[in-house]
Amino acid sequence: MNKKAIIWDWNGTLLNDTDICVDCMNQVLEKRGLELLDAQRYREIFTFPVKNYYLEAGIDLDREAFEIPAMEFINLYHKNLPLADLFKCVKEVLIEFNNRGYYQAVLSAMEHESLEASLKDKGVFPYFDIITGINDHYANSKLEIGRELMDAILFKRGEMLLIGDSLHDLEVADELGIECVLVANGHQSYERLLEKTPNVLNQLSEILEYHMD
Repeated sequence: MNKKAIIWDWNGTLLNDTDICVDCMNQVLEKRGLELLDAQRYREIFTFPVKNYYLEAGIDLDREAFEIPAMEFINLYHKNLPLADLFKCVKEVLIEFNNRGYYQAVLSAMEHESLEASLKDKGVFPYFDIITGINDHYANSKLEIGRELMDAILFKRGEMLLIGDSLHDLEVADELGIECVLVANGHQSYERLLEKTPNVLNQLSEILEYHMD
């Protein structure tokens, strides 16, 4: 069935924010005297819900509530978010998909108002027909808002494609009954992604050659 709707993840798929995520988390870890992360280690342990990632990073959530380091990170992240750029080919891909007549949506684990502000700041807000983020800053899961998005998009499941950068995107797509392609230039490594699905691209630009059927 030919695809008619593209559902995009934002962070790590269109927005290249991995470096600032590493930097911000390292400030949280350093404050607690914990070992810092490099990009490779980050991509090996980052996961959803992000509470589990904090545990893997060494933060003792028996000693402090998850919300404490989480809000430290979020405050640092939003302070540094303007430093994150789009991946180089993003506008080219979005324009090409618009020219092909695809309906384009964003489904993100970013808080909704912050998501809209980020899309506007990066100059891509007008390319999307609908934008859906979560209602808090804790990035537990986007499955529930994904179900809401399915109700809002008037296409069959086989006509939709989710493009993301994490295994959570794959899990969400599987639960929603839609096809998924993962791009390995974001928050999880190519090797981790390939363990779960063969639909893994090295770079976002490769999506233009993906068979949408």
